[in-house]
Amino acid sequence: MAFNGHQRDDVSTDEDETPSKQPRSNTEMPGCFSSEHNNEASPPGGTPVSDRRTSNSTTRHRKDSVKKTRPPFPWFGMDIGGTLVKLVYFEPKDITAEEEQEEVENLKSIRRYLTSNTAYGTTGIRDVHLELQDLTLCGRKGNLHFIRFPTHDLPAFLQMGRNKHFSSLHTTLCATGGGAYKFESDFRKMADLELHKLDELDCLIRGVLYIDSVVSSGPSECYYFENPTDPDHCIQKPYTLENPYPLLLVNIGSGVSILAVYSENNYKRVTGTSLGGGTFLGLCCLLTGCSTFEEALEMASQGESTRVDKLVRDIYGGDYERFGLPGWAVASSFGNMMFKEKRESVSKEDLARATLVTITNNIGSITRMCALNENIERVVFVGNFLRVNTLSMKLLAYAMDYWSKGQLKALFLRHEGYFGAVGALLELLHPS
Repeated sequence: MAFNGHQRDDVSTDEDETPSKQPRSNTEMPGCFSSEHNNEASPPGGTPVSDRRTSNSTTRHRKDSVKKTRPPFPWFGMDIGGTLVKLVYFEPKDITAEEEQEEVENLKSIRRYLTSNTAYGTTGIRDVHLELQDLTLCGRKGNLHFIRFPTHDLPAFLQMGRNKHFSSLHTTLCATGGGAYKFESDFRKMADLELHKLDELDCLIRGVLYIDSVVSSGPSECYYFENPTDPDHCIQKPYTLENPYPLLLVNIGSGVSILAVYSENNYKRVTGTSLGGGTFLGLCCLLTGCSTFEEALEMASQGESTRVDKLVRDIYGGDYERFGLPGWAVASSFGNMMFKEKRESVSKEDLARATLVTITNNIGSITRMCALNENIERVVFVGNFLRVNTLSMKLLAYAMDYWSKGQLKALFLRHEGYFGAVGALLELLHPS
């Protein structure tokens, strides 16, 4: 039994009430040293001058060591999924006059192109609202940019890289996702680039933990919906992942993978399902004639799934009290579509809404069973299926809370589908 996705339409999300995360200390990439050091004076009778000189010499040696081992710019991480390609780019903001003079034109051209545009062609998007500013990575200060485009447009991206002579700056690109394997030969032939292929689940977890650790201002990276079963008082609230373990990590992309994470290096894939974001978009394209994810979501927001689904009350005339099943719960997804008169009365928007509810309910049901089996009470949902998809997030939050009687908390992350690409970038800068 599942939710019908109807009575949560009026759940409000008060974005303005989400307080900022408390600032943290400057966070570095593991294994890299900060370029900022304390210059506190030694107390009377403290460290001798000779020792301080030795310390300063050691500091300079560390800086030089980091400079020698870090890769040349540009710094990218890439996640090539079944539906979307996600790209993260680190833009250095501390370039010295000497570096700028020595910088080759190809590198300047790439930086200008990526940072001066918010759209690339007709389908590439830079998510400006997700940009992280003033990060320190391997001793360099800069901004982290988040870019996405459909996987079917990858040839255009490779042609752009060829036109801007990217291979003259790098011969290898760190990439994760299934596309890193599928399109490896295309990168080699079209852009003269080799791919350093990385495990997508390793990158996902590494990226989630890193992004949460460096977000220090603005909205909290992690959040949940307070009072998800009370539409009049449901609001978005921040949540800290400083002590995250154990947690269930549900990655909703084209398909779904569910991971039980016990520590940064101890996790397992519990299960998954082929019914994910790709299923939602594919079925919507078939049923409604839409062509984009955004269009499908817009149609779903205007629809009514109860005209399409068969509910418990359609079978029992009300609640099924013996097993505590409310009459509004879905008994059979698309169950009303077996009747001709019902089919003739539904709209494309109703079909889109029912498709969204069906996919979301299935994910929620499998997630709850996994949480019970693994004895985990904290569930984090990530992936591009949740991008601009508040409907599904609220439905998942309601389902986790309702069916677990408040024992399970559904958590969400602002950078949704970019964590794999972030993990690939971290591998470039600090190989594991």
